[in-house]
Amino acid sequence: MSADDVRVEHDTMGEVRVPASARWGAQTQRAVDNFPVSGRPVEAELIHALGAIKAAAAEVNAELGVIDADVGAAIASAGEEVADGRWDEHFPIDTFQTGSGTSTNMNTNEVIANLAAERLGRPVHPNDEVNASQSSNDVFPTAIHIAAAAAASRELLPALDHLAGVLDEQAAANATVVKAGRTHLMDATPVTLGQELGGYAAQVSQAAERIASAVARVGEVPLGGTATGTGLNAPPTFARTVLARLSDRLGLDLHEAHDHFAAQGARDGLVSLSGELRALAGALLKIANDVRWMASGPRTGLAEVRLPDLQPGSSIMPGKVNPVIPEAVSQVAIQVYGNDAAVAMAGSQGNFELNVYLPVMARNVLESIRLLGSVSRLFADRCLMGLEADVERCRAYAEATPQGAAALNRLLGYDKVASLVKESNATGRPLRTLVLEQGLVEEEELDEALDLLRLTRGG
Repeated sequence: MSADDVRVEHDTMGEVRVPASARWGAQTQRAVDNFPVSGRPVEAELIHALGAIKAAAAEVNAELGVIDADVGAAIASAGEEVADGRWDEHFPIDTFQTGSGTSTNMNTNEVIANLAAERLGRPVHPNDEVNASQSSNDVFPTAIHIAAAAAASRELLPALDHLAGVLDEQAAANATVVKAGRTHLMDATPVTLGQELGGYAAQVSQAAERIASAVARVGEVPLGGTATGTGLNAPPTFARTVLARLSDRLGLDLHEAHDHFAAQGARDGLVSLSGELRALAGALLKIANDVRWMASGPRTGLAEVRLPDLQPGSSIMPGKVNPVIPEAVSQVAIQVYGNDAAVAMAGSQGNFELNVYLPVMARNVLESIRLLGSVSRLFADRCLMGLEADVERCRAYAEATPQGAAALNRLLGYDKVASLVKESNATGRPLRTLVLEQGLVEEEELDEALDLLRLTRGG
């Protein structure tokens, strides 16, 4: 860059050349130079959470007399702009950086200090004023928790509610579509397509309930512990007051940690949330695989259901159409499994008073939430909403399987029924025919016992 394109900033280590248009300062620039790793900056949701914290902290610091009122107002206004996403391009530091997130916390402090200084017409110190009563060690993990709780509450949980709703609607629409049940990938007693879809809906709803419970635990945050959990340089009421203000503004249930040493030395709440995201991914993977198996074919697969045709499926086979949405769901699930492995490993690596794997945990948890929310809506709207049953094929499979014979156990006993099933399989003759030929059960009683829809209702 030419001399006109840069300005000189200073920190405790000396001079740093910073792009002239940048809102950040010396410490941010050092981190940009030090961490050219992935080319992927910190998640925007995390930056927005940091902005919200800085805004509320400035107000409370001013009220407590820690900083001047006019400085507090200027910092709060600038912090709200960061929280609204107006300055996202001024947060360039790579995700893979110093493990405490100090670089990104200072990036936030410097941007807000510069914005506040413009309002006041005089310098604002990024450490002494923007970061007053705080440390990277309590602010950055607090921001991760806020970002994760907000994203899960506003994006993921509503998406799961929508997905479960679509599955419930399809379950009701297919309540009487009888099909072969399958266990061990082998024929089993009949079920209805509605029962299967209703089971998927329940699986999604149960996953959402577990995630909501984990989000509630993530609302306990380490703000107020400052550097090591002792609360050095933070007024006693600072964290409690800031978190009450943030809870009101963000619509989240945030509260100060019961034990600041546990809250800063470990990230168990995030590990737990990530584990529930992985459990959801497993549920979606099972559902997506079942759906694409049911739709397989159209001539040589199961072909029990039809999915919407969305795009050509082959560059060489004309007319081929693939289950592209279930495939996307499956890939997201695999990615979430990988993300959770990283989070679990990072969560185990805290040493003494701080876990220094915070940025990578934030990256993976927030990505998992975003991916799962997006793909859940996609699955509902572009695939499941248009699912159609091939009623006749489903019924033909149900009638072809001999496993409905389990309903005869109470009439003939397990051993006799097993012998009839083996004979049916060997000869290809219907079980019903064999039973009547041998005079084992009266025709009317046999028809009642083998009624396919009745078999799906237990009893």
